[in-house]
Amino acid sequence: ILRAVGSHQRGLASVFSSRTSRKSASHAGNDSAMADGEGYRNPTEVQMSQLVLPCHTNQRGELSVGQLLKWIDTTACLSAERHAGCPCVTASMDDIYFEHTISVGQVVNIKAKVNRAFNSSMEVGIQVASEDLCSEKQWNVCKALATFVAHREITKVKLKQITPRTEEEKMEHSVAAERRRMRLVYADTIKDLLANCAIQDDLESRDCSHMVPAEKTRVESVELVLPPHANHQGNTFGGQIMAWMENVATIAASRLCRAHPTLKAIEMFHFRGPSQVGDRLVLKAIVNNAFKHSMEVGVCVEAYRQQAETHRRHINSAFMTFVVLDADDQPQLLPWIRPQPGDGERRYREASARKKIRLDRKYIVSCKQTEVPLSVPWDPSNQVYLSYNNVSSLRMLVAKDNWVLSSEINQVRLYTLEDDKFLSFHMEMVVHVDAAQAFLLLSDLRRRPEWDKHYRSVELVQQVDEDDAIYHVTSPALGGHTKPQDFVILASRRKPCDNGCVDPYVIALRSVTLPTHRETPEYRRGETLCSGFCFWREGDQLTKVSYYNQATPGVLNYVTTNVAGLSSEFYTTFKACEQFLLDNRNDLAPSLQTL
Repeated sequence: ILRAVGSHQRGLASVFSSRTSRKSASHAGNDSAMADGEGYRNPTEVQMSQLVLPCHTNQRGELSVGQLLKWIDTTACLSAERHAGCPCVTASMDDIYFEHTISVGQVVNIKAKVNRAFNSSMEVGIQVASEDLCSEKQWNVCKALATFVAHREITKVKLKQITPRTEEEKMEHSVAAERRRMRLVYADTIKDLLANCAIQDDLESRDCSHMVPAEKTRVESVELVLPPHANHQGNTFGGQIMAWMENVATIAASRLCRAHPTLKAIEMFHFRGPSQVGDRLVLKAIVNNAFKHSMEVGVCVEAYRQQAETHRRHINSAFMTFVVLDADDQPQLLPWIRPQPGDGERRYREASARKKIRLDRKYIVSCKQTEVPLSVPWDPSNQVYLSYNNVSSLRMLVAKDNWVLSSEINQVRLYTLEDDKFLSFHMEMVVHVDAAQAFLLLSDLRRRPEWDKHYRSVELVQQVDEDDAIYHVTSPALGGHTKPQDFVILASRRKPCDNGCVDPYVIALRSVTLPTHRETPEYRRGETLCSGFCFWREGDQLTKVSYYNQATPGVLNYVTTNVAGLSSEFYTTFKACEQFLLDNRNDLAPSLQTL
């Protein structure tokens, strides 16, 4: 059910760099050195460099985004096929935010590599930069994440796993599993949020005489899929379809603003059906809503073989955000849109909801960890992305290379990490308990006071879903304070991927704010930015248990006292955790059948 994207884009300005990685050193020390140095190159990495010619540009002399999407798709597909060893098809593309335009005469440099392979699908990370050959200046244009599926007509594909070597590769590999989880529930998430979100609009208060009817922006165009538009299997290039979509969306946006709009973002989308040579693709676009400085254009693609066919196949739908820039590259005010009654008003209100969701997703998912406030407000419209951020932050902390062993007592190890203005610590031990048992026992925070004296009481505030819950925790006073502390904590748990990977079980914890549990005079409100457990199966009834914590200022003195060896509370607490697991390992036999 996927869009095939294919082989080589041809053109005089195209230069591919696809050198194979150098041979690894014979032993681990040299291997690690190469991974950190210039000698190592990811074996799935593919680079494309394109000189932007006049035939690639729009009316402003800038590279057409449609052309850029074709190059992005081709580069990513070549990377996926290099790993899979067989043809690959494009399944989806995550949100793309375009940060910089590219002028004629500049060079586009695109780099793609496989972040992680699953059973038959893989995530490909793409970086796009522009280069001015005269001034030697370079700009970041955008980053993208695409999902490809390996496709063989005769045999079922089972992809080999990626082995990350550098710290960056380990982080991307680890977080890719969480991104995949978010993609799989994306359609249902959007549907639920649109159904439950209270959308405010001011249609009735606006001056209708100064509004543009939405129907004036409607565009419909048909394209015949010819052999140059498809790969060697006859499947239409996904990048070609994206370019056609960008074309009709730009026309629709231009009809509203009566100017030349600039595409700033494309929302995550999935290819829903196949298209082959000989198909007629009908592309429809309309402006759904115009905000102060931006507008959302909806695009739909349908396919049919013969004109007499009554049923059209839905290939894809996407939502694109445009702005109109002035001479100083500042966004201009846009005219209001007047939607048609019925479906037009529905699209208008849904566009407002999607804008809110888009901002949540960009803020929570895309921003750097150090830029995220400690306690983010919990809301049904952002719960999926907060859960993602919770788990991915812990996975990135785990993947860092520069942990330093500070102490070891009776096979309990304490590591520290100084990075990004944070002091983090990591406790590790091996216990004679199955990993799934340890995961279930520690994922219910209500049982934590049984072994952790820092948890005085735990109340389950909200069971969000099977894997996410919000707790209110009270804790005794620490570090010379007289008041006890309380926390509102989001606990997100994840089981390993089901494809035989060496992923750990994960329990991630972070602070959130709830209107029902505001700070009170009785307690000093504490916060946790990133903490949690990881469980690796080391053998039969043998599990490596690791606890991670990124220390916040409120507990820094307490942490440094333990790290410096002036207190043994960390060790005592962790040994109490081990005893708790051993004492209760037989209590969960029925529950283990669901893991």
